[in-house]
Amino acid sequence: MLNNKTILITGGTGSFGKKFLEMIFERYNPKKVIVYSRDEYKQSVMKNEYADKVDISKVRFFIGDVRDKDRLYRAFAGVDYVIHAAAMKQVPTCEYNPFEAIKTNIHGAQNVIDAALDCGVKKVVALSTDKAVNPINLYGGTKLVSDKLFIAANAYRGTNYDTIFSVVRYGNVAGSRGSVIPIWQDIIDKGGKVLGVTDMRMTRFWITLEQGVLLVFKALEESNGGETYISKIPSFHIGDLAKAMLPDCEINEFGIREGEKLHEIMVTKDDSWTTYEYDKHFIIYPHMEWCHLEEIVMPGGKKVPEGFEYTSGNNTEWLDAEQLKAALKKIK
Repeated sequence: MLNNKTILITGGTGSFGKKFLEMIFERYNPKKVIVYSRDEYKQSVMKNEYADKVDISKVRFFIGDVRDKDRLYRAFAGVDYVIHAAAMKQVPTCEYNPFEAIKTNIHGAQNVIDAALDCGVKKVVALSTDKAVNPINLYGGTKLVSDKLFIAANAYRGTNYDTIFSVVRYGNVAGSRGSVIPIWQDIIDKGGKVLGVTDMRMTRFWITLEQGVLLVFKALEESNGGETYISKIPSFHIGDLAKAMLPDCEINEFGIREGEKLHEIMVTKDDSWTTYEYDKHFIIYPHMEWCHLEEIVMPGGKKVPEGFEYTSGNNTEWLDAEQLKAALKKIK
């Protein structure tokens, strides 16, 4: 599918982009991979880091911002597939800088859509987050709008465009920048014994970077337009993660912060009308007049019951402290 194709990833110097670069060269023989981001230093570091890990002669580093539509048009010329990973992701930063979050996460999404349509990109896969489901913070709100834009973009195809848009959704990736793991690890490395936890009842989903990339590959391979892909992944209690990282730690429970939830949601009850369950993932199909489910539902799926909900709190698969300890070793 991706052999001899040109792939561009926005926000490509992040944790996801690095893992994507590794895995695409492990599994395919792309013509070219374009890393599109706005930080020249991170691009330089990434280029040096991967010089001996991938065929770096096929990697291009483009400076650019998703806010800049003209630059996107230039970058998308001749591109077959786009993975949209660029976003402002930190909840406190978005709360304090709401206008900036809107420019990147919403206006940037629209710019990607316009450029992809006009430049003849075959498929666009946009990365989403569980924060976009029933959002209670600005980051989640902007990503909800972004998701809606990418799904609705399929209606703009009409008879003039062939670009297919889909979304993949997952929670905080284990060990990625901004997750609690590197924050706690820094405390532990400095000899600290106290780990801060907002609420011991809190649960989260566990997904690795590799699982996230594989979900994007699946969306690139089989999407027909408007789908939201969600991996079946285990949950864990935040207190168990602390014990896995430092068994004798002292936990400072300081209370849930503004914009946080006790449990994260991937599929809401209202989504159940068009959600299908597969062996290792769910797909939420679009519920819009331009979408004909009988034409796009992938075989092998089973419609979930009315009122079905998939949350980190009602999951059927869990990781305890010992299992988390083993999982942590794999991501280091």
